[in-house]
Amino acid sequence: MDFRLLLVFAPLGLAAAWAAFNIAPVAITQVQGFLKRLNESSNA
Repeated sequence: MDFRLLLVFAPLGLAAAWAAFNIAPVAITQVQGFLKRLNESSNA
């Protein structure tokens, strides 16, 4: 692999990983809340 490609894509990958790390807990909470409401509405 060309070093220049690594030099370009490494910061992009790092930024994507950092964004996923920061967003994941909020996204999981929202999905769990959605599934809980969906389950409650199907039982009613």
